[in-house]
Amino acid sequence: MAHHLYLRIYGALLVSLGLAACLFGLVHWAYDPEHLNSGNEAIAELASSVLPPPSAPRAQQQAALTRWGKRLQTDLALYTPGGEPLAAAGAPLPPLSNAQRDTRLFGPMAVFTLQLPDGRWLVGQRAYGKRASLGLLVILLLVAMMVAAAAYPVVRRLTRRLERLQSSVETWGGGQLGTRVAVEGKDEVARLATSFNQAAARIEALVGSQKSLLANASHELRSPLARIRMAVELMQEQAAPAIRDELTRNIGELDQLIDEVLLASRLDATAELARSDEQVDLAAIVAEECTRVGASFDAAALTLAGDARLLRRLVRNLLENAARYGAGSSVHASLRWQDKDAIVLDVCDSGPGVPEAQRERIFEPFYRVPGASESAGGVGLGLSLVRQIARHHGGDVRCLAGEPGGCCFRVQLPAPLPVV
Repeated sequence: MAHHLYLRIYGALLVSLGLAACLFGLVHWAYDPEHLNSGNEAIAELASSVLPPPSAPRAQQQAALTRWGKRLQTDLALYTPGGEPLAAAGAPLPPLSNAQRDTRLFGPMAVFTLQLPDGRWLVGQRAYGKRASLGLLVILLLVAMMVAAAAYPVVRRLTRRLERLQSSVETWGGGQLGTRVAVEGKDEVARLATSFNQAAARIEALVGSQKSLLANASHELRSPLARIRMAVELMQEQAAPAIRDELTRNIGELDQLIDEVLLASRLDATAELARSDEQVDLAAIVAEECTRVGASFDAAALTLAGDARLLRRLVRNLLENAARYGAGSSVHASLRWQDKDAIVLDVCDSGPGVPEAQRERIFEPFYRVPGASESAGGVGLGLSLVRQIARHHGGDVRCLAGEPGGCCFRVQLPAPLPVV
């Protein structure tokens, strides 16, 4: 049973119902009809000996009934053998015919009818029945509370394991492929955790192999690329200028592609590792890179905990992208504080801009906006690297519409430290 979750839930339900049945049995025993009837028989014998005989005046019978009703805390009514009322004490009771039908009921509010040895009928209802019914409600409430108290720990223990499993799956889905789930017990949840761990290990191994293959292949490409570059340099005197320039440009793009693939692979491989942060003067980097490409800028003096080389690559890629696709428009960079706990870097141009439907897809590796020419340069990894670097530093990047036109890339990075 411990190996099946549904049996444990079913068993907890049965135990709770069994506990409720036991408590209801105690309540039933407390108000058992036979128990009440035996008590009523004793009352009938007592009544026949203490009440005046049938021939006594009605006033005398009324006085005796009133006195004994108060002493017994019971509402009473006395009838002749033919059903005619003789006397009554306490609250009004149902007529004899109705009371006789109600004798099948039991409980503190039940009306009982007794036929005395002399033929008269005595109808009664205990005056403390209202208080007893309130006690019955309290007992039922206690039963419900006990059932709830017995079921909650079992159900909560099961659901807590499911919550831990959900949390681990969400962490794994967030990119931390080394996450594993603790296997607790031997039921369905434990088997699900085991299956998840096995699948996660296989996926992590496959992704690791893919990253390793990509990084190694990119690294090995540098050797033939160096030989090609050397051959081009040796044949510069013999080749036509146009061919020489085209070969030089292609080699430069291939070299850039290899460099960016290696960087992307390294970022993927170290995404789960803690960064070795240093205090980087981001304003100085923005100023240097803007001067290099001839872009205007305004930058607040601030430092950022991060990797200086990666942050320089982020700024350079954004500026080169704006210069490449801005149709010759001016490029402007802005670095500023935002709410004293984050910084914003905007790189904007006044070119044709990016259609709204494409503003998220341009961050995908090797994706180009429809109509963009490869002759403009670039290898399709620049913006993808920008997003990787921003997220590596706990931030992100978005593509926005420029004002009044063009395109604006906004990078948000958290927790800057002001320059002292």
